[in-house]
Amino acid sequence: MSGHDHPLAPGETLRPVEEHARRVADLITPPEPERVALADALRRVVVDDVHAAISLPGFDNSAMDGYAVRAADVASASDDAPARLPVAADIPAGRTDVLTLAPGTAHRIMTGAPMPAGADAVVQVEYTDGGTESVDIRRAVDAGTSVRRAGSDIAAGDLALAAGTVLNAPQIGLLAALGIAEVTVPARPHVVVLSTGSELVAAGEPLQHGQIHESNGAMLCAAVTAAGARASALHFVPDDVDEFRAHLDAVVDSADPPDLVLTSGGVSAGAYEVVKDALVRDDVEFVKVAMQPGMPQGSGRYTTASGRAVPIVTLPGNPVSAQVSFEIFVRPPLRAALRLPQERPRSTAVLTDDLRSPRGKRQFRRGVVETAPDGTLRVQPIGPPSSHHLRYLASANALIDIPADADDVASGDTVVVLLLDD
Repeated sequence: MSGHDHPLAPGETLRPVEEHARRVADLITPPEPERVALADALRRVVVDDVHAAISLPGFDNSAMDGYAVRAADVASASDDAPARLPVAADIPAGRTDVLTLAPGTAHRIMTGAPMPAGADAVVQVEYTDGGTESVDIRRAVDAGTSVRRAGSDIAAGDLALAAGTVLNAPQIGLLAALGIAEVTVPARPHVVVLSTGSELVAAGEPLQHGQIHESNGAMLCAAVTAAGARASALHFVPDDVDEFRAHLDAVVDSADPPDLVLTSGGVSAGAYEVVKDALVRDDVEFVKVAMQPGMPQGSGRYTTASGRAVPIVTLPGNPVSAQVSFEIFVRPPLRAALRLPQERPRSTAVLTDDLRSPRGKRQFRRGVVETAPDGTLRVQPIGPPSSHHLRYLASANALIDIPADADDVASGDTVVVLLLDD
C-alpha cells in the first residue's frame, strides 16, 4: 500500500483540495428515499413533513395518581375539615369503558387513566387518606388541576416533525406515540470498500516476513458506517489487474450493487499500483492534490464488462492518508446524500506547539483539543506528519487545518480545527 508524497513531474501542478472535493461530491448521487420502520430510523432524516393523524393525549386523562372529582364538591376541603366522598369506581390506566362521575362522589384514578365524564379535577393521593370505599380529601382544587386535556400536546392535523428533522430518541418517541410505524427517509448509500495488496493479511492471522495486517478496510468501513451510510468490505484483492477488475465486476453487477466504490492503495507513482493500472481504461482521473497527508487521489466512474457504471473514489494506501482523505472528500457528500450536516464541527483553538507545514499544501495534522481553565480551546499537535503513524490518529480528537500558504505556525497562534468526536 503505497502512499508517499512524490515529487512533481515537470509541468505538473497540484489540484486544490476544494476543487477535488467538488469533483468527488459531483459523483455521489443520493439513492431514492425509502420507507423504514422506526427501529431502523435512528439518526436518519425525515424526507417530508409529518403531520399528526391523532391528538396527544387522545382523551382527557389524569396527570397524577389520586381521585377524580368535581372541584365544586371539594371547594371547602382542608386539613381540619376534609371533604368525605364515596369512591364510586376505580379507573386504572388502560380502562376502555366510559364512566360518568356522579355529583358528590369520587373515582380513584391512576396516572394516564381517562377522566370520567363530569369530573373536572384530580386530587393527588398525597392530599387524601387513600381510602377505597370512601375518601377524605384534605385540599381544595381548582377545575383543571392535574388534568391533561386531549390535544394539549399536539392536535390532529398539526405538524409533528418538519422535513429535514434528524430522528433521535425523542423524535422517534413522538412518531410512535402518534401511531406512526414507518417513516420515509433518504436511503443509505451503499459503499463497497475495497482493499488491495498482496501483502495484506486478516487481523488475527499470523504474519510472514513482508506481510501486514489489513487495517484500511476495517477503518474505512467503520468511517462509512459512522457517516450514516451502509458499508460492505471486499478484502484482499491481490496486486493483479485482471483479478482486481474481476472482483470489482462481480460486486458492481451483483443483486446489491454499490452506490460508490471506495478503494485504498495502488494510486501512487510506484510500480505495482494495481488500482491505477486497472482503471486507466475507465473514466477515472488520477491526480495529485495539494494536501498532506493524502496527495495521490483518484475519482471517476468504473464500468463493468456488462456495461454497468458506478462512481469510484480511490484513496491513498497509507492509513492516515486514507482516513484523512475520507474525512475531507468522501464523508461530506455521503452526509449530503443522507441530508445530514456535512461538515465536522469547526472551531478555532490556540496552538500549544510550533508547527512546520509544506508551503503550497494544505496540511491536516493530528491534534488533541482541550478546554483551558480560562475557557479557551487549546490544541496540542501529536505525532509527526508522516502518513503511516496510525496510533496518533487514533489518539486525536481533531485535525488541525493549516492553510496551503502557511509554512510556520507558532505556539500561541490561533488555528482552525475539525472536531472528530462523533
